[in-house]
Amino acid sequence: MALTGRAVLLALLGVPAVFLVPSPWTVLVWLLLLAAVVAVDVLLAAPVSGLRLHRSGATACRLGEQADVGLSVTNSGPRRMRGVLRDAWVPSAGAAPRTHGLDIPAGERRLLSTVLLPTRRGDRRPDRITIRSVGPLRVGARQGRHELPWRLRVQPPFTSRKFLPEKLARLRQLDGAVAVRVRGQGTEFDSLRDYVEGDDVRSIDWRATARRQDVVVRTWRPERDRTLLLVVDTSRTSAGRVGDVPRLDASLDAALLLCALASRAGDRVDLLAIDREPRAAVESASRTELLPRMVDAMATLEPALVESDGRRLVAEVLRRTRRRSLVVLFTSLDTAPLEEGLLPVLDSLTSRHTVLLAAVADPRVEQMAGDSTRTVEAAYDTAAAERARMERRRLTALLRRRGVEVVDAPPDSFASAVSDAYLSLKSAGRL
Repeated sequence: MALTGRAVLLALLGVPAVFLVPSPWTVLVWLLLLAAVVAVDVLLAAPVSGLRLHRSGATACRLGEQADVGLSVTNSGPRRMRGVLRDAWVPSAGAAPRTHGLDIPAGERRLLSTVLLPTRRGDRRPDRITIRSVGPLRVGARQGRHELPWRLRVQPPFTSRKFLPEKLARLRQLDGAVAVRVRGQGTEFDSLRDYVEGDDVRSIDWRATARRQDVVVRTWRPERDRTLLLVVDTSRTSAGRVGDVPRLDASLDAALLLCALASRAGDRVDLLAIDREPRAAVESASRTELLPRMVDAMATLEPALVESDGRRLVAEVLRRTRRRSLVVLFTSLDTAPLEEGLLPVLDSLTSRHTVLLAAVADPRVEQMAGDSTRTVEAAYDTAAAERARMERRRLTALLRRRGVEVVDAPPDSFASAVSDAYLSLKSAGRL
């Protein structure tokens, strides 16, 4: 049972009577009268147990997009249902409206709609549904709660898809839609054509030249059916925010762009998210189901407040990928995790695979390093920023000496830079 605002107003109406006849009996009589009115109103209210609830609507959406979830309320009882329904969701679901008015005749049904605008990735679930059924006098009410499970999976927003048309145009050039000559280890012969000034003399096919009695060169195309393994580091360093974006979210966005591009190129793409333990994996997905499976697997990833295990990471990569592949490692260029975790076991990885390390750079560091403000605080900030830049350059040089390609770019161009590195490796025949 619950009391409404009208019950409070009704109780206040008895205050003048108490002042006119100041006696405990006056208060008691008025309270008994009020209790009787409330009891009758509650008895006349429709029972909450007579409602049948059913959810429908969206089960997935991208971060930043709206999703509609419907709630069907059927009054199977003999009385008209009047009252309020509160459909509670977790705050990060961004549910609106939070309450719905009810006025359902006996035997009829109403469909209520809740609009969700999530602010975080992952599974957003509702809490209990609370229903308050008021009587005809709206003084007292019956109240009950219902458990009605639902799940809205909030997927990464994939904002980097705006770069995809440009990358696909470059891919078509590499793939032979536009005549581009590529030479290097791992490239495939495409066709023969006449020699033109500027061609590499090493691409001349002397046998075909002798047959035609004219200089002929070979054209090459990048190999297809290569394997890419995208390794996302979900350790504590991925929780750091660069601007308004966590490093993990920037890595996932870049991984999605690379996944879409590589699948169009005919390459196989797998995913592994790991810190000390594997958190998610996508393997052997067909081209049509690859991106949906990637997005679904990434949706629930969250940073773990633990150090990454470099040995476990390398062991998982070597176990999952037997043939030579491009391993794209999305992590940070922090000294301790790299020097103590990854670098001691890096040679066993680079000896079998091509490794590309992608790290999100903080543009604020560049701003601080270039700050010319003549204050003590600014001087300390500039010195700290310059030291951080020198440390990143040292780690980058060290990784490149060990045979690792490095991408270090700010969030707004990070996804594009990773895809450009992939296309450069492909054009050079290094996949």
